[in-house]
Amino acid sequence: MYGLWKPRVLGAWKVPATGPVIFAVNHSHNIDGPMVMGVAPRPTHFLIKKEAFIGPLDPFLTAIGQVKVDRTGTDREAITRALDVLTGGGALGIFPEGTRGEGDFAALRSGLAYFAVRGGAPIVPVAVLGSSDRPGRLIKALPPLRSRVDVVFGDPFEAGDGSGRRTRRALDEATERIQKQLTAHLENARRLTGR
Repeated sequence: MYGLWKPRVLGAWKVPATGPVIFAVNHSHNIDGPMVMGVAPRPTHFLIKKEAFIGPLDPFLTAIGQVKVDRTGTDREAITRALDVLTGGGALGIFPEGTRGEGDFAALRSGLAYFAVRGGAPIVPVAVLGSSDRPGRLIKALPPLRSRVDVVFGDPFEAGDGSGRRTRRALDEATERIQKQLTAHLENARRLTGR
């Protein structure tokens, strides 16, 4: 990432050095995940749609520990692999909106709350800013080479209410708490970076 763009990483010191953690990343461009993987202070295993595992990318993504997800239904194998990452004290990367969009955390899916509560992992909000500002001249699908992309890590927080409940209602309440935290982090990151 540092060879192609000029990432500016802020708040990486806030990421817990050990133990399970979830990076909740906004997603407005296809380089957001690789950018976080390249600059995060810990190795990160992202939940990635199975459609990305094509050709030579399939063995590469599998070898570096990324988790293939079938989004057409409940993918129990992906859930188990993601929980294994957390049980082993690893860092799991999730795009809580489920797909690429505005990257504003406006519509969260319940998966993030499930993994945070079930895996007992704090959530670190991550804002990637500048990746979708303008297309590159050579490759329109990528940001301009050597352009600045900001990656802002926020303060870790717990998603659950402390009760340990994992009911549908508890997960819905956790999702609401998460959305407020992520939205506040994104606003703060925009102020901090001037984007």
